[in-house]
Amino acid sequence: MPRMKKETAEWATVLSRLLLGAVFLHASFDKIADPGAFAKAVYNYQMLPDSTVNLVAVTLPWIELLLGVCLIAGFWLPGTTILCTGLLILFVSAMAYNEIRGLDVHCGCFSTEPAEGPDGFPPLIRDSLFIVVSGFLTARVFFSRRMTLKRANR
Repeated sequence: MPRMKKETAEWATVLSRLLLGAVFLHASFDKIADPGAFAKAVYNYQMLPDSTVNLVAVTLPWIELLLGVCLIAGFWLPGTTILCTGLLILFVSAMAYNEIRGLDVHCGCFSTEPAEGPDGFPPLIRDSLFIVVSGFLTARVFFSRRMTLKRANR
């Protein structure tokens, strides 16, 4: 029975990696293709100094792309999972803050088109679920690594 639990956890880890990797890849494509429109979405959040909006709009999508590739390929997982979890927490916090302030802006999560709609609660719930998956993955990466190191030191 313990073996089946280990196999289930390993499958859940792989599926979490692939899901989050696909999410980060998908999130990066439209932003990379149209950085000007993404800069408008970042600006609409009214959380950054004007001088940093373009820098964030140009670099963030490439970071998302790199994180997505790393997750799918299984590269640098400890750092990648921490960065993914941190970014997701940042994204949800920004959306929640805008919701509290009553700002009606679209999240810019997967599309730079304003037709994507305002943040509201569905994107908050969706991205909160991504945080849960990312947190699980981070815990699995670090827990598995620690167990492997313990076995190697015996």
